[in-house]
Amino acid sequence: MTLLDRHSVHGAPALDAATIAARLAELPDWQAAGSSIARDYRFADYRATIAFVNAIAAMAESENHHPDMLVGYRHCTLTYTTHSAGNALSDNDFICAAKADALYAQGTGA
Repeated sequence: MTLLDRHSVHGAPALDAATIAARLAELPDWQAAGSSIARDYRFADYRATIAFVNAIAAMAESENHHPDMLVGYRHCTLTYTTHSAGNALSDNDFICAAKADALYAQGTGA
């Protein structure tokens, strides 16, 4: 089962370093930064950026797992961590990262 086929679950535990490395290998555009993962997405213009932000907001509500977002004119940076897992990385972070990448690939990207 791929990350896209899965859904976030309440109470997901923190992942160990080997599992984090394996999950990052599935998401090569994401970078680990301490206890979080992040990716910057680029867009043609502000309207496309906001369309992506709105798509991420809908997905985050559906998954009940919300990223921090830094929104600029032609870019949006998403950062995931799981607060309920002690501000560590859980499968929820990687599931939502994969879903964000899929939304970007569906045409909301540059």
